Amino acid sequence: MLHKTNGIVLRAVKYGESSLVTTIFTELYGVQTYMVQGVRSSKARQNRAGFFQPGTLLELVVYQQPQKNMQRIREFQAAYIYNGLQEDVVKNSIVLFSAELLLRLLPELGPLPALFRFSYDYFVALDNMPLHEVANFPLFFIIECSRELGYPLKGGYSTETPYPNLQEGDFTAHTPSESPLNDEDARALSRLLQVNSLADLSRAELNSERRLRLIDWYVNYLQQHTQHMGNIRSLSILRTILH
Repeated sequence: MLHKTNGIVLRAVKYGESSLVTTIFTELYGVQTYMVQGVRSSKARQNRAGFFQPGTLLELVVYQQPQKNMQRIREFQAAYIYNGLQEDVVKNSIVLFSAELLLRLLPELGPLPALFRFSYDYFVALDNMPLHEVANFPLFFIIECSRELGYPLKGGYSTETPYPNLQEGDFTAHTPSESPLNDEDARALSRLLQVNSLADLSRAELNSERRLRLIDWYVNYLQQHTQHMGNIRSLSILRTILH
């Protein structure tokens, strides 16, 4: 049966001479795997593999059969055309990291319409935001994903609870045994948890070293609390370009 849905491409792998197997976070069905035939044609006009780069936003017409592990796409087109995002080294690195984070977090979950809408709007905002205002995007994305998936970091910094705790998912009075943040990092993280929109994100001033420590800490936090997280390979690229 055919259905229309929007989707965010998370990954694509070459299959055969001209096809792709792609993983897409869809609005209606959550994460799905699709076979896309004939998109890697040697003829330039027929080569449509570029539509399946991570972070691409698509309008899809799909065959959805619940008993199958791999579905098929009948039609696809861009739902939103980026204004140079995929050619910008910094923004593209953020896209790759964010798409891989979703790929690792959502392998077996069903529809998540609120997280899908947030993610869709996040990629559009990243495309349109001035470059000097995007450095905090990856950290904000991790925080929001953890909230939507039921792993929020609770509480906040105070003199009584100065320590973000990986295991307990809270700010606590006792020093955690693993990956303690220093006092200024903990204060900065607490302030970030109060940011509710991308429009306000640039007000959270962080230097590059603190930003990367907080990203590493939050990735570690999700690895502690989810089953499928694993290692984020694009994180090493993000560390190199994010200042």
